[in-house]
Amino acid sequence: MNFDEIKTELQNTKRTSFGISVPELKKLAKHVAKTNYESFLTENNFESFELKLFHAFLIGYIKNDIEILLKYFEDFIPQVDNWAVNDSLCQNFKIARKYPEIVWKFLMKYKNSKKEFESRIISVMLLSHYLNDKYIDNVITVLNQLNTHSYYAKMGVAWAFATIMGKYPNKCLNYLMSPKCSLDKSTFNKTLQKIKESYRVSEKIKLKIYKIKK
Repeated sequence: MNFDEIKTELQNTKRTSFGISVPELKKLAKHVAKTNYESFLTENNFESFELKLFHAFLIGYIKNDIEILLKYFEDFIPQVDNWAVNDSLCQNFKIARKYPEIVWKFLMKYKNSKKEFESRIISVMLLSHYLNDKYIDNVITVLNQLNTHSYYAKMGVAWAFATIMGKYPNKCLNYLMSPKCSLDKSTFNKTLQKIKESYRVSEKIKLKIYKIKK
């Protein structure tokens, strides 16, 4: 089945999911990214989970100016309503590593958002593309300030800090034990849980985590 046939089948039905595998969607998205992707981005009606997931993958595979790609990214954000599409969009947007300052400025437009997935987008973008010496302090500061009243926003921040703990254990540990840590109790505890579950974090660090409470 080619792209046009899949697009027609997906868009002319009321089913919300088709069970198309992620590898298949990625393979198709890579192909479409090299062809007439504009028509899909314009015509997509987002009526199924796969259409949203495909859209997320496609944005990451397109080769174009960063400002154009960020416009595609921005236009798609209102359609993000689940963690899988959210995280696929963020983790696949690898061009952020080539233009970190431009993408950072774009992301900061959403740092005060009260919307669940706008907040999670920032968390996952930061943990995916900004955990380096230049940005780590700014990343911790932003994560500390994000809205975490909704479940997936909360889990995004917890996941981000667990990832930071694996790469910058001293910075993360110092932050969690510092008065500067303003995470609400629920997000703080989820962060500790994620750290304990992480295979990236040493047993030595995990022992210290068990002693931290809020």
